Amino acid sequence: MRALLKPGILGAPDQEEAESILRACVHCGFCNATCPSYQVLADERDGPRGRLYLMKHLLEGGAVSGETREHLDRCLGCKACETTCPSGVRYSRLLDLVRPEVDARAPRNRPQRFIRWLLRKVVPSRGLFSALLLMGRLVRPWLPGSLARRVPRRPPRRYRLRFPAKITAARYGLLPGCVQDAAAPQINEAAARVFEKLGMTLVRTPRVGCCGALALHLGATDEAETAARRNIDAWLPQLEAGGLIGVVSTSSGCTQVLKDYGHLLRHDPRYAERAARFSRAVRDATELIDLQHLRTLEGGKSDGADQRVAVQCPCSLQHGLKGAGRLEAILGAVGLRTTPVADGHLCCGSAGTYSLLQPKVAGDLRERKLAALSSGAPDVIATANIGCQLHLSEESPTPVRHWLELLADRL
Repeated sequence: MRALLKPGILGAPDQEEAESILRACVHCGFCNATCPSYQVLADERDGPRGRLYLMKHLLEGGAVSGETREHLDRCLGCKACETTCPSGVRYSRLLDLVRPEVDARAPRNRPQRFIRWLLRKVVPSRGLFSALLLMGRLVRPWLPGSLARRVPRRPPRRYRLRFPAKITAARYGLLPGCVQDAAAPQINEAAARVFEKLGMTLVRTPRVGCCGALALHLGATDEAETAARRNIDAWLPQLEAGGLIGVVSTSSGCTQVLKDYGHLLRHDPRYAERAARFSRAVRDATELIDLQHLRTLEGGKSDGADQRVAVQCPCSLQHGLKGAGRLEAILGAVGLRTTPVADGHLCCGSAGTYSLLQPKVAGDLRERKLAALSSGAPDVIATANIGCQLHLSEESPTPVRHWLELLADRL
């Protein structure tokens, strides 16, 4: 794609990166074939190729309107287009660079700004979110059905493990997660149980907070960078002293952002090198599973072996972390039967706060995803991301659980 960017819109390093991303595009349109929002809306401007043209127009000095912002807002950030693209266009990088500029040149109205500010302040705060969740559960019986379904029920406490449950030489710092720790604490408890059996200890570290994903996806890059610095300051001394051998997240969306700290802080002279070292120490929970060891532990147990599982591989895992097929292999190693799922590459519509800000598109995508997941008559749906789990659970007649819960049950 021919690109003659106007100087000064972005800083010099970002300008060069943006230009290289645009020039890599060859207009083929393969990306539209796997773009969830394009599948639903069928508008060129709601597909990656059309959005690239909108961003190119902005960076070349063209006018920006609320309509431009709306089409960019409809992007789920799933990165399916990057998996499909034969030219290796780093579409999501460009979108992260352009979002703040779009918001500055086409400001949102006051209610929209307030909602986004509220989401950035409440959701990443475990204290605030937990309090609101408790209130929601108390009044849930009196809420309208559509609103009540958005309040997750209190999960069963199956494992009741303290952290750390057992000290081993292989210690990993655990990112508890903001929403996950409040809405589904059984996931981290299941993780502690599973990794203890695999010879590893998960450790909670003081001062660790939100990974910064929500702020980053809402265009608040400064807030995301602040979250990254806080977590690096909390974890890196332990990593360097040998108290931890790595950092692990059980939510693939959070893992993706933690692994990207090196890029997020690349221009920070104090943190660039530290962030890069930290990112190299991050592992997704799926990366720590030794399949041979898992088969040995499972030992041919028959309980639940006939359970049929439909795997919903989150976009962050299959496109962001390039981990397609990991969940199926892990679940198969403990004797669970996975069912076929059509169009597994398409997003479920959760995408962080997307389901709240773009409910129509998110609802259509969820309906399609649940139809695909249900086609094999599964007993349970397994996922690896808390956002997907909560989003699908709102309308799914089949239980939606985290894959680590299924492993903990089998082990």
